[in-house]
Amino acid sequence: MTNIVNHWIGGKTAEGASGTYGPVTDPATGAVTTEVAFASADEVDAAVAAAKEAYLTWGQSSLAQRTSVLFSFRALLDAHRDEIAALITAEHGKVHSDALGEVARGLEIVDLACGITVQLKGELSTQVATRVDVSSIRQPLGVVAGITPFNFPAMVPLWMFPIAIACGNTFVLKPSEKDPSAAVRIAELLTEAGLPDGVFNVVHGDKVAVDRLLEHPDVKAVSFVGSTPIARYIHTTVSANGKRVQALGGAKNHMLVLPDADLDAAADAAVSAAYGSAGERCMAISAVVAVGAVGDELVEKIRERAEKIKIGPGTDPSSEMGPLITKAHRDKVASYVAGAAADGCEVVLDGTGYTVDGHEDGHWIGISLLDRVPTTAKAYRDEIFGPVLCVLRADTYEEGLALINASPFGNGTAIFTRDGGAARRFQLEVEAGMVGVNVPIPVPVGYHSFGGWKDSLFGDHHVYGNDGTHFYTRGKVVTTRWPDPADAPAGVDLGFPRNH
Repeated sequence: MTNIVNHWIGGKTAEGASGTYGPVTDPATGAVTTEVAFASADEVDAAVAAAKEAYLTWGQSSLAQRTSVLFSFRALLDAHRDEIAALITAEHGKVHSDALGEVARGLEIVDLACGITVQLKGELSTQVATRVDVSSIRQPLGVVAGITPFNFPAMVPLWMFPIAIACGNTFVLKPSEKDPSAAVRIAELLTEAGLPDGVFNVVHGDKVAVDRLLEHPDVKAVSFVGSTPIARYIHTTVSANGKRVQALGGAKNHMLVLPDADLDAAADAAVSAAYGSAGERCMAISAVVAVGAVGDELVEKIRERAEKIKIGPGTDPSSEMGPLITKAHRDKVASYVAGAAADGCEVVLDGTGYTVDGHEDGHWIGISLLDRVPTTAKAYRDEIFGPVLCVLRADTYEEGLALINASPFGNGTAIFTRDGGAARRFQLEVEAGMVGVNVPIPVPVGYHSFGGWKDSLFGDHHVYGNDGTHFYTRGKVVTTRWPDPADAPAGVDLGFPRNH
């Protein structure tokens, strides 16, 4: 009998009532191991109603109470990190060490939320006029929602809800239907940590569930991470419904390698950043721009390293890279490599025929490396989201920078150089939200915010850090005058208020 992943509403499991289910596969075998219940609009309404009811008390709870729960949750999440990583590997396919790293990065944001008291401090100006004080405070929004992708089923939700609930909001999560189990296990741990029923809810599903969250009048804000077309749709729809929105889209992250760079370090970084997690990262390096005469040597160093990567099931401790999430996605990624030569690319490595003995039905693809890629090639223009690295050539720093800035995406980027002046120019001149200097994947630590520019971000706020606190709260300014006991009545004055 197939296992069923159900919803989590009001602090307990809620069995799916719509009659619609989606398959969850083990990417290493291709076998359907689980079914996930898809929520109807009514089931989404039930989750929002539970969150709205919980907000009546949670929104008025003390900071001490909220952070106490989060400290308990952090301890439980830490204790169960291996278990959650195993769920991720079973449904996403990434190797266990990578899944453990995902949980660790999510824990950073829980740490931040545990110390949210500092971010929520207000401001006070005294005696702005005679006996008049002005204070600024931040208050929660109410019910907020998160819609998260398959590539980080634990980390991306952990980027959102700890800060949201620490600020006093209640939360409805719609995780990816491709790997839903980690979200439900996290919900169970939150309840075990003492989070009141209804503060955190999980509903699974497809566009029906998503659209209901976007339009629901009791949902005050929506956070999203996914592809650019869906991010644009989320931003447009949520804005039209008068809600706050932060929608992070796709990427085509470039790594600029200058002639003075340490090429061994650059090659190590390119391989790690391009092929880690099978390239299914929005911060993956998918385009290397080699400047000057270093291109041939750099490509050879990348090829040597890439050919040694051990690909296999995520449960095998010797595996360095696992399969892709679904067969359909595997076939789409392979199509970019198959069409690369016709687009003018030099195919250095073609991983499309790769299989694993004993797991022939898994969603396998090997390492692909394309050199001398023209900017017109489909493999360069699109976000592939797989283990395919494009190498482009530029004669000068200025040409390489212009190439990067011409991309419609602006998520992350990196420069490899020993020249501090060039690095400084790059970090100021490149059009991207996150920049690495000799760091290939510049994901910020928890107390700085994550987000891109251009078609990689829709909305004004980045995720977590100070931006996260501001997104999940709204400001209020209070002007106060208390009469002195010695004051005589001032009388009525219909003139413009005076400050002096």
